[in-house]
Amino acid sequence: MKQLLVPIALTLLVACSREPAPEAPITAPGTATSEADGARRIQADVAFLADDLLEGRAAGTRGYDLAALYVANRYRAIGLEPAGDDGSFLQAVPLLEGRRERNGAAFSLSRDGERIHFAFQDDFLPGVNYNAASHAVTAPLVFVGQAVHAPELDHDDFEGVDVRGKIAVYFSGAPADFPNTQRAYHASGRQKLIGLAARGAVGAVQIGNPVDEAKYPWARGARNWAMPGMRLVGPDGQPIDAFPELRATASLGVHAARRLFEDAAMDADEVFARREAGTLEAFDLKGQATLAGRTTLAPVTSHNVVGRLTGTDATLASEHIVYTAHLDHVGRGAEVDGDDIYNGAFDNALGTAVMLEAATELVPAAPKRSLLFVALTAEERGLLGAEHFASNPGGDGTLVANINMDMPVFLADVTDVVPIGIEHSSLENDVRAAADMLGIGLTADPKPEEVVFVRSDQYAFVRKGIPAVYLDAGIKAHSPDVDALALYEDFLTGHYHQPSDDTSLPIHYPSAARLAKLNAAIGRRVGDAEQKPGWKEGDFFGRTFGGQ
Repeated sequence: MKQLLVPIALTLLVACSREPAPEAPITAPGTATSEADGARRIQADVAFLADDLLEGRAAGTRGYDLAALYVANRYRAIGLEPAGDDGSFLQAVPLLEGRRERNGAAFSLSRDGERIHFAFQDDFLPGVNYNAASHAVTAPLVFVGQAVHAPELDHDDFEGVDVRGKIAVYFSGAPADFPNTQRAYHASGRQKLIGLAARGAVGAVQIGNPVDEAKYPWARGARNWAMPGMRLVGPDGQPIDAFPELRATASLGVHAARRLFEDAAMDADEVFARREAGTLEAFDLKGQATLAGRTTLAPVTSHNVVGRLTGTDATLASEHIVYTAHLDHVGRGAEVDGDDIYNGAFDNALGTAVMLEAATELVPAAPKRSLLFVALTAEERGLLGAEHFASNPGGDGTLVANINMDMPVFLADVTDVVPIGIEHSSLENDVRAAADMLGIGLTADPKPEEVVFVRSDQYAFVRKGIPAVYLDAGIKAHSPDVDALALYEDFLTGHYHQPSDDTSLPIHYPSAARLAKLNAAIGRRVGDAEQKPGWKEGDFFGRTFGGQ
């Protein structure tokens, strides 16, 4: 248990609605802030937000609520105005929580007079059903590659098969030879389920692949099967993106997926190889599958934390640049080395602390446009807090740009940042100019196959047609003896969504402070510009969501 005494004292201050004091004093308006001061403030915020006291900050839990109150009081101390519900810093987000149950879960395959049973957790996990407390469906199986229909790239994984009335079997991701933009879009799990439901599928099974499971073993993820899922609740009281047409869903590990392809038109090894080669073909699988499960459903309210810095121009102040960082993590889960608290120090206590420091940088002299700072809930459950805020920003103004901060893995002193998504909009000019001014390098995304542009909160704003950028930690260390990219990859394989993502890791806070300065400089440039940001001519996301 990590350093509880200081966080407990801070929590008492929060509970008493007093302003918690970080290790370094808050910069007074009009006063310059040094990198060292910023690093100390960020470290103090991370120390609280990633403490065991908050139990991993899962949306809808006491730990998350404490984190939200902490951030609200930090906003007040920094000098932001409340911009949540009823004059507060908190914006209520209505959610439906679903918890899968072991009892009643089943996945079996009848083929050639034989019934094959898959084992809960060891082989498969049922999806969370947000439409019914219990479900069951029996239907034929059809393999549909990566369930991607991309007519603009002359690609159709559904060619030659009919999925109506069937359970679709598919891989995650999108073809590696797609341009990065379309690869990110078509890799979206939501996009796949939309396509399957529209084509009449009655169920869906996502199967693992050897490449991804080498990095993220099935057993490691499956042991946390009891963690809940969530969906936003719409104005009609129904869950959003719950896809009732798909009566049952499941995920299946590589070892179990091999059994699905026994006696099929292609065996599992060929299918796995074709996935890597980009030559997948759809075909019907032998037999019929039965998927069943039970879900405990309960309404939950969590909160985004929203503060405003009002712009100085009477006309432009109605246009808002929104800074975001998700405040939640995954909470408590399966024990690893005796620890069941998934603290989320990098993911995303550090990102939240960087956002708070960017606000501290900006408050002394507000730009012409207004700025919103939003600590978001339920990112880990599907970008839900971001989607709710993007649809319900409150007030009379408009949102013109999003600057997101998520999991900046600073394990070394680096000279650069990785700007995700700058190629899509005029924000690229602002990012490059601000980075040049601060002497910070920009490096292209080293892992485009992770498609992070659709996996973090900025994508909820992109889907509303709002240009966005997400600045990730750099990969070029000051020291030639340090491989920052290797450190990042080690974090992903060993610490991501694990209890070991805590403050015992060597977080390089000065690098985080430089990222905060860069984010602040970008917001100031955009805030004072004559024109609001726009999508680049012919950009894919601009055409798809921005009305081009």
